[in-house]
Amino acid sequence: MTAEIEQTARRLQRPLEALLFVASEALSIPQLAKLLRAEEVEVAAALQRVESEYGDRGIVLREVAGGYRFATSPVVRDVVEAYLLPPKTTLSTPAMEALAIVAHLQPVTRGEIESIRGVNSDSVVNTLQDRGFIAEAGRKDVVGRPMQYKTTPFFLESFGLRSLQDLPEPELEPGQPLEFELRDAKAS
Repeated sequence: MTAEIEQTARRLQRPLEALLFVASEALSIPQLAKLLRAEEVEVAAALQRVESEYGDRGIVLREVAGGYRFATSPVVRDVVEAYLLPPKTTLSTPAMEALAIVAHLQPVTRGEIESIRGVNSDSVVNTLQDRGFIAEAGRKDVVGRPMQYKTTPFFLESFGLRSLQDLPEPELEPGQPLEFELRDAKAS
């Protein structure tokens, strides 16, 4: 790193910290560069400085959902969750199943989710939308034009994922097919 970039990174550090502190979502390097009126390489250097300085604190810099944001350190997770989270914070098994289907197959329709799960999924899809894990992704170009769903940046942040490529591979039981059979859309 050149001395000039290092000097600029030092100058950008405090405004960068302030932006990350007040942001309600992860901010990308291009967004930060525009807000700070700086070059992306300078912002990246400032992010490295922030990450190293906050590495052993209760607040850390995390790369999630295609950007950066401050988050609590995993070391203090229990105490923060005890303070912040309402008593019921877990998703039911059916909701987790539906969320996994959306995450891996998106965009996907409610009918496709139901076909894979084998049961009505209206309630779990509504729950996932209400909690901000999934959102509408337009209509499928088939008869009836059913709504399609996709995961949200909040989903990525909640599960600590940088992108959908960080999703674990689906765990299949022995003998379970590797492909899902979907009902004919006309039958929905």
